[in-house]
Amino acid sequence: MDIKKIVNFIFEINQLKKQKTSGWRLIGVDVPPSNADHTLRAAQIGYILAAMEGNPNPERVTTILVVHENGEARIGDQNKVSAKYYNKSEGENQAFRDQSNNLGEEIEKKWNIYFEEFENRNTPEGVIAKDADWLETAFQAKEYLDLGHKDAQNWIDNVEKSLETESAKKLLEEMKNTKFTEWWKDLKKMTYTKLEK
Repeated sequence: MDIKKIVNFIFEINQLKKQKTSGWRLIGVDVPPSNADHTLRAAQIGYILAAMEGNPNPERVTTILVVHENGEARIGDQNKVSAKYYNKSEGENQAFRDQSNNLGEEIEKKWNIYFEEFENRNTPEGVIAKDADWLETAFQAKEYLDLGHKDAQNWIDNVEKSLETESAKKLLEEMKNTKFTEWWKDLKKMTYTKLEK
């Protein structure tokens, strides 16, 4: 392992915090979430989905989701309109492989397998990870829809057509009937008790 290359990689993936997901600008969102924001919530959704699906390896699903966007640190996030003009998949794949090559053979091998599982959905973990990624996008769209961005419905509709797991479909159905601010309403009613020693 080349420590200098690993240090540079760690600095590089900070770009995911700085880069904003680009598709939301098409519907008038001025400050969309970063790629890192998307990845964090997708990874947690992935763990939950894996557990709901009875998958014995939710940690693998989470790891797939944590690393799958790394290539975007180099090529940026491309929405479906901009990606129409070049092969985003090839560029992201090459960037991911070039990055992973800097991390030592063991990590490179595992991460390339994870990337392929995500892209090809050829394992149960890859299917769950892709569903989690799409679900995160749908949840973000629902927030924007509730805030008055009516065109965000397009993202929800596209995700609904793409989901494969029953658990993801159930979560999406419930999400569609839940306002994004609902989670905190009952918390206001809670009473707080002192911790017992």
